[in-house]
Amino acid sequence: MNENKELTRSEMVRLRREQERAKQMERAAKEATRPVPVTTRARPEPVKPKRKPSQNARRRFQIALPVARDDVRSINIPRPRFGWRLLSFFIAASIGTALYLAFNLPVLRVAEAQVTGNQILSAAEVNSVMDIAGQPIFLLTPSELETRLRLNYPEIASVKVSVSLPNLVTVNVTERQPLIRWEQGGGYTWIAEDGVAFKPRSEMSGLIPVLALTAPPAEGGSGSDPLTPTPFISTEMVQALQGLVPHVPAGVPILYEAGMGFGWNDPRGWRVYFGTSASDVELKIRVYEAMVNSLTQRGIRPAMINVTYPTAPYYRMTQ
Repeated sequence: MNENKELTRSEMVRLRREQERAKQMERAAKEATRPVPVTTRARPEPVKPKRKPSQNARRRFQIALPVARDDVRSINIPRPRFGWRLLSFFIAASIGTALYLAFNLPVLRVAEAQVTGNQILSAAEVNSVMDIAGQPIFLLTPSELETRLRLNYPEIASVKVSVSLPNLVTVNVTERQPLIRWEQGGGYTWIAEDGVAFKPRSEMSGLIPVLALTAPPAEGGSGSDPLTPTPFISTEMVQALQGLVPHVPAGVPILYEAGMGFGWNDPRGWRVYFGTSASDVELKIRVYEAMVNSLTQRGIRPAMINVTYPTAPYYRMTQ
């Protein structure tokens, strides 16, 4: 039994060796019959001519540092980042600089205003009320300056203030023109056509002279414009004076008395009153002349004649 088993194992080893030899023979036969591959030569690449370095060209040098690799550290340069904070800083700095220059540069400060259209007021008077000398141009508000002028000078009917760089301020005024010289209580004032009174600057010829024995009635507001001064007398009284002027004897002032109106001392020896209505001045003058003729024919020398109401005139023998 043992011998048969050992023979079987040897036969198996022998068979394996024969199979390996057979495989080796087949491989050798295949290698012998394989076709030889055709080899081709690669084309040589064209040689590029070397450029001569220009005179201004920079040369690069590589230098080996005698430092161990573990000790070499790379240097990283941080890139600047322009974010919103930096932009806000530049904007704030620019605004601050501009404000500083605006308030401190002499070229941006006003010396005085240029006044046009004035005939009664002087440029010095206008500038004294505005008080802008040495002020930065950016602090001036035209509307405030206009209000200041109109509140201080009732003779200004309208005013326009304009401000422009670097330091120019122009003032264009429209003044009320005096029409009446109203004398009362030892002083006098000028009155314009709209009844507004203002300070006289000097004596002016051609004005209607009025000698007031009593003060005129107080007038109401001036209307929608709060800056317009309250009239000293009504516009109807102004129109009544304008209608009476052609009939006043030469060199005789017009009188005013509350309750009686306007009149004058007639050179013939009496005083006449015509009231303050402007609608029927011509009718009152005709009634007055007719009444004077009638009294003269009858030899009556009155002390006062009143034609305030032309349909009911009357006279007095004594004041």
